[in-house]
Amino acid sequence: MTSSKDRQRKLARAKHDRQLARRAAKERRRRRIYAGVGSGVAVLLIVAGIAWIGGAFDSDDKADTAAQDVCAWTPQSATTNTNLKDVGTPPTTDIPTLGTDTMTINTDQGDPIVVALDQEKAPCGTEDLRYLAGKKFYDNTTCHEITTYGAIRCGDPSGTGLGGPTYSVYSENTPAQPDPSPSTGAATATTPLYPKGTVALLGNPPGTNGSQFLIFFKDYSPASPEYSIVGTVTAGMDTVTTIGKIPTVDDSAGDKIKPKTKITIKSLTVGDAAAASAAPSASAQS
Repeated sequence: MTSSKDRQRKLARAKHDRQLARRAAKERRRRRIYAGVGSGVAVLLIVAGIAWIGGAFDSDDKADTAAQDVCAWTPQSATTNTNLKDVGTPPTTDIPTLGTDTMTINTDQGDPIVVALDQEKAPCGTEDLRYLAGKKFYDNTTCHEITTYGAIRCGDPSGTGLGGPTYSVYSENTPAQPDPSPSTGAATATTPLYPKGTVALLGNPPGTNGSQFLIFFKDYSPASPEYSIVGTVTAGMDTVTTIGKIPTVDDSAGDKIKPKTKITIKSLTVGDAAAASAAPSASAQS
């Protein structure tokens, strides 16, 4: 006869087997449910992807890049600074951000100075100069300073160093001081931060750029770069060099930076007008 202990063991084994069977069945159901959900999600993702490619999720006001703000202009008070001149404010949209534009500076010191303005690294600085040139802001103004570090300072109709428009623009392309050499601890610059021929905007304080700009006739690497590079001279460097050699006298503050000979910008143009003024005339070509 089968003992009671054997029957108990058989019953316990049968119960355990039933539990394992129920767990297995439950796991199969769970997997089927997850598989169904996963398939449904996959289908939804495929449909959503097709809809996205087709533009179904584009907002009605899908701002084309040309309509988005590229630059911001900070108002400056002509009441606080009477040297400022109100000529309105440049646009904030439809500003080129690739390639270059041409700025031509006609002075009374020689051939025109032609500058390639960098619309990629300094789109707002370029737009600043382009806007002011269109307003004839620079015509018949002077380059009022030849700096001690080798640059011609121009673009202030008041000739005081405090003039400009009634707005400012932030610096976009200020060079970074090179990292110190691990062995010497000194900065190791392979090229000047402001090479000869560089054109940069400047403001007071730094980062509040308006109409004033520097044209470097010498290489310059300051310990703390603060001028935002906007372009490079591509023609007329001889004129820049000639201006840089003009003797200087003391200005009203006693600094020997005022050109002894007056340097006049007869006209400054940017864009198509610049290219036209820089091109030789038909009579000159014949």
